[in-house]
Amino acid sequence: MSGTPPGPGRPPDTVPPPGGPSQTLALAAMMFAVSMTFIDQTIVAIAAPEITDELDLSSSGIRWVVNAYLLALAACFALGGRLADLFGHRRIMLIGTVVFVVSSVLCGCVPADGFAQTWMIVFRATQGIGAALMFPAALAVVVAVFPVERRGRALALFFGVAGGLTALGPLLGGWLTAWTWRAIFWVNVPIAVIAIVLTLLARVPNVVRRERLDLPGAVLVAAGMALSVLGLQQAAQWGWGSAATWLCVAAGFALLAVFGWYELRFPVRPLIDLRVFRDRAFLADNAVLFFAMLAFVPMFFFASVYAQVSLGKSPNEAALYLLYFFIGFVVASQLGGRVLDKRGARPALLLGSAVGAAGFALWAARMTDLSFAEQWPYVVLSGAGIGFLLAPASTDAVNRAIDASYGEVTGITQTVRNYAAALGLAVFGTVLSHVTVSRVTDTLRSGGLPSALAHDTAEQVAQSVTGQSGGTGPTGSGPVATALRDARQAIRTDFAEANQWVFYGMAAALALAFLCALAHPGTRVTGRDSDGT
Repeated sequence: MSGTPPGPGRPPDTVPPPGGPSQTLALAAMMFAVSMTFIDQTIVAIAAPEITDELDLSSSGIRWVVNAYLLALAACFALGGRLADLFGHRRIMLIGTVVFVVSSVLCGCVPADGFAQTWMIVFRATQGIGAALMFPAALAVVVAVFPVERRGRALALFFGVAGGLTALGPLLGGWLTAWTWRAIFWVNVPIAVIAIVLTLLARVPNVVRRERLDLPGAVLVAAGMALSVLGLQQAAQWGWGSAATWLCVAAGFALLAVFGWYELRFPVRPLIDLRVFRDRAFLADNAVLFFAMLAFVPMFFFASVYAQVSLGKSPNEAALYLLYFFIGFVVASQLGGRVLDKRGARPALLLGSAVGAAGFALWAARMTDLSFAEQWPYVVLSGAGIGFLLAPASTDAVNRAIDASYGEVTGITQTVRNYAAALGLAVFGTVLSHVTVSRVTDTLRSGGLPSALAHDTAEQVAQSVTGQSGGTGPTGSGPVATALRDARQAIRTDFAEANQWVFYGMAAALALAFLCALAHPGTRVTGRDSDGT
């Protein structure tokens, strides 16, 4: 397979070069490109305090610097996948890479004046748009240049290496921030140059489709995703009882419902061909991805904060804590790809979700021991479960594209993944805050503080959780400071108990993924039916 088939009646405008594309160079180029998007999900959070201090950002401003990227990414993924199909996977991948890296440079060059906050939010959003163009197109390139019988192992390497780089974000962020926080954005420049050069050397064909772009559908899905994700992301700040939270979520869901109604009635070629959901295997793949992503992306945040607060680790030590997860993840992703190639997606989905559910449950059970030595085998096991199912579910879903619209289907799967991640962060964040407040209130009350004061202090503790648990603690001789100093060890355990609830929730999400995997029919896509028909 030398390029994306144009579909019936749609001859390609670009003929693949003689000799076909280099599969090795193409795979390497796409991994370099998407590695920037994976690293960027975690690297900025490490530098957030330094960015806030130097640019004098408000607390809501720095949250928007982090969230603007994720919001634009979730809102534009479906559009990015469709544009890749219409204008060529290589072309859109290169455009997305350029948009991403130029935005990165501009983020690093933000002036330290009154426009800093607006500047950062705008160019973080354009970074997200660049990633939304780049990622579906890059994945579609890998799918296009590898035949079906080799695609599982190729995409296992793609997701294993690129996904594993997410753990590099905190380590790289801590090292670069020691020089200047601006370097966390500039580091994308050499990576982007390598990706572009390798793409050109790989002779990846650019196959386009002469079809109309569904602009109303693009606006509806982008607005629906943006509003619903915005409501979920801001729920921790606005509160679940806030009218603004529910207005955003309800309006987003309503627009997504209108989008579905509109797409089913679009006369020619919709932004997303919803017929693909008639494929039971495709539906099962996306359901598994949804529940797996409820645990996978939020795990980075919650495990990192737990390591810093309850285990007393530094930010860089917390990043090393996460590397154990990726030991299991990277190894298992390769095995999952081989299982997909030989036996299809269903066995990999069942085994991965079962192992992941067991790993997260056992990890949660050991959290109150406050000892990493007691936890690391289950951290590795959790990573292995996610790694075993991630590439097979994504690859099997993409293989079932109608008329080989790989960019479109990749946009669907990535939208599902990002939406689930936002939901997981919001829901588990609420659980963590509620249980922390409850446990710390009980601890402070037992230390002699009145109930009302204990509850107010516990809320402040929950809102101000950082990685400073190994510091000197609160100063002063007042009753609150004294109670907090006396209860310091107990509060570490309280926070560990709150995280137990979160990680048991993640185990439950993987258990639901297992039930969805049972619904997979077990059919396989071969080279003769790779168009999904």
